[in-house]
Order: sequence, then C-alpha cells, then structure tokens
Amino acid sequence: MSESEQIAAAPPGDSDVRSPVDEEDRLRPEFVDKVLDAVEAGDDETARKLVEPLHPADVADLIELAARDEREGLVKALAGIVGADVLAEMNDYVREGLLDEMEPQQVADIAGQLDTDDAVALIEDLDRDERLAVLERMEPDDRAAVEEALSYPEETAGRLMQRDVCAVPEHWNIGQVIDYLRSTRELPDDFWEVFVVNPAHHPVGTCKLSIILRTKRSTLVRDVMVREQTLIPVDLDQEDVALRFQKYALVSAAVVDDEGRLVGMITVDDVVHIIQEEAGEDVLLLAGVGDEGDINEPVQLTVRRRLFWLVINLGTAIVAASVVSLFQSEIGKYAVLAVLMPIVAGMGGNAGTQTLAVAVRALATNQLTESNTLRAFARELKIALANGISLGILIGLGVTLIFHNPLLGGVMGAAMVINNLAAGLGGILVPVTLDRFRIDPAVSSAVFVTTITDVTGFFSFLGLAAAVGLGR
Repeated sequence: MSESEQIAAAPPGDSDVRSPVDEEDRLRPEFVDKVLDAVEAGDDETARKLVEPLHPADVADLIELAARDEREGLVKALAGIVGADVLAEMNDYVREGLLDEMEPQQVADIAGQLDTDDAVALIEDLDRDERLAVLERMEPDDRAAVEEALSYPEETAGRLMQRDVCAVPEHWNIGQVIDYLRSTRELPDDFWEVFVVNPAHHPVGTCKLSIILRTKRSTLVRDVMVREQTLIPVDLDQEDVALRFQKYALVSAAVVDDEGRLVGMITVDDVVHIIQEEAGEDVLLLAGVGDEGDINEPVQLTVRRRLFWLVINLGTAIVAASVVSLFQSEIGKYAVLAVLMPIVAGMGGNAGTQTLAVAVRALATNQLTESNTLRAFARELKIALANGISLGILIGLGVTLIFHNPLLGGVMGAAMVINNLAAGLGGILVPVTLDRFRIDPAVSSAVFVTTITDVTGFFSFLGLAAAVGLGR
C-alpha cells in the first residue's frame, strides 16, 4: 500500500503519525511539512497524492497553514484538487489573496460551480472592477442570481440565502412531486424539505422529504404538508436568522421578500457558519481588536484597528490617573496607598468583565430583553454585593495582618465592596444602554466598564483613606 493510500485508509482520529490529522482533526505538522517539502522540491505528483484523500476543508486548512510566499506554489502544485469546494471553505484573507492571482474567467468558472450563497461570499470581497469583470464572465442565470444577492445589505438573509429552492403547488399529489424531483435539474444540491406555494408564489406550508418518500403517490400535498412554518424576511440580520434557527430547531427555512413571495432558502449549515462568525466577532470586539481580527489579516490593517482602541483606552487611563492626582498629598505621606490601590481597581475590572460578558451574551441571544431588565439588574447587584463583601473581608483581613493597621484594612475592604457594586452595575448598565440606542454592545462596552471600575476603585479607596485620615 502506498503512503497516500495509507493516509486515506487511516481514520481521522487515528493517533498513527501517518494519519494527516490528529485526534482533534487538525493537520499534523509533519504532514504539512512533508507536503510543502514535496512542493519545494518540485515533486508535485507526491504532493497531490498526499493531499488527494483530504476533505476540502482540510485542504483549505493546509493552504492557510502554509506561509504567504508558499501558498501560490502550493496551489499550483495541487492543480485539480483546489477547486470551488476548497475555496468555499477557506479563510477570507487567504482566499482573497489567491483570487487576486487568478484571471476573472477562472474566478467566474469557480463561482458558477457554487451555490448562490457561496458564490456571493467568493465575489463580494473583490474590488469593484474585479467584481464586475468576474460577473461579466459568468453564465447569465448565475450572474443574475449573484447580482440580486449582492443588492441586499451585507450580513442579511438576502446575502446568506441560496436562490435554488424546491417549490410545488398544494394541489399536486405526491407522485407528481416525486416525478418533479427526479426530472428537474435546477434544484439545490442539498435540501431536506419541499416548500408548498400558492399561485402568487407565497409559501403556505412545507413537506419533509421523509414524508414524501413514505406517502402514497395519490395523496395530495395539501393533506400531508405542515402549514406552520418559520419565514425569514430577506432583510433580516444574519444574527437574528441564527437565533430563529436555534429557537425553533430549524434545518431549513424559506426566505421571503417584502411582498411575502418565496425568493430563496437558508439551511442549517449556513447558520453554523453564522454562529461561529458572530461569536468570534463579539469576542474580538470585547477585546478591542476590531470585528474581523484574524492571524491572516495584513499587518497594516491589524495595526490600524488595534491602535484605534488602544488610543481610546489611553484616554480612559488618563481619566483614571486624574482621579489619583487628586490625592497626591495623601499618597506622598502614606506610600502604601500607592501599593494597594491597583488591587481595588484590578479586582473591580475583573468583576466588571465577568458581568459584561454575561450581559452581552444574554443580549445577543435575546435572553435579556426589556421585560426582564430590572430583574437582571437586581440579580447582578446581589451577585456583586455578595462577591464584594467576600473579597472585602478577605483583603481587609490580609491588609490588617500584613501592615498591622486595622483602619487601612477596613478602608481596603470597604473600597472593594463599593467597586464591586460599581462593576456589577456598570457591567450590565453599559451594554443594555448601548443596545437601547441600537449600538452593538460588544463594540465599546469594555472601554466604558473599565473606566467605571478604575475611576470608582481609585476614588473610593483614596477618598476613604483621606476621609479617615490615613495620610495625615
């Protein structure tokens, strides 16, 4: 058995080093090196034999793992393997770099092999001139479908949907539906239900393929179809699309235009990508690295995005420092205050981040709405008070024992309670307020919450210290 045949025969989770992937379905470093070494040596045949058994998603991973200057040679060596299905699985930045090296006709041919939603994802990030050049070379039907999808706003159901759907009238019988499915070529490659429409092409129900296969041919569609269905407006945000799929356990759903006509469908495999994309986007926004942080992103773009938020954080740090400057005399007379005050601010920041993460997630999943906002506030304040008292007692006793100063320990404990309350309040108040103003709470909540906890922490600790005369 050849090496490539051994790789193909090895199960994905096999711990054998000859298996191209490890138990977590990641390409093994030695396999990646072996392919790249073959390409560098000009042995394209060996490289193709090694890669041929891989799933398209794994081939995409292989190209992404290669260095930027190695990718072009790798793709050329894998001619015939790197096709539309591989590009559809590829990281946006890596794919964009490869498309820039292709002629418009090549890109048009690849797009023509994909479903509308994948073709749109392939074309939408191209420069305007490149996009027009590719569209001009596509088949008229494919071009019309892609152009219509591109006319919808980004990250909406219109961009996400595939236009090829299976729709039948309710007066047909099951036999007619089966004959239609077998004889019609212009149907989606994968679908799980047939949409039932009225003469105006409005969806009136659905019929699962499992029902169709188990029902007599003479039975009318209207007698077995399910009339209740979840319809997706064409302009609905993709995050809300994902929430509907999750809430109603959908496998696929019809997309309708402003007049209620069926214009496409969205399937669960598309929604999985949305969930992953939105979750990653929120994490990146909370961290202040932009909404598309990516290790394949150009360095210049990454610097610009990160620097923007770092400059904002610099401004908030100056605000916190100005609070400290109000108590210079107390700190100068009792230097230990400078040692302890970062503890109060730091612990408050951690507590605020915990509350903020929970609140942003609850808003994103519609768990936190206007109907339960007050209960959520009360809950977080209770948690903040309990944590603050616990931490206050712990740090207060510790400071008392270390510095032999009960008064300093009491100030430290009280400041910890106050700042934890501020963290709990800010952690939920800031994202809820931003959400009410239609601002993504993941974008800038962390900056505001950090400012609140820093300012409150410094002011409460140093203010209490000055009030009880610790600096005198």
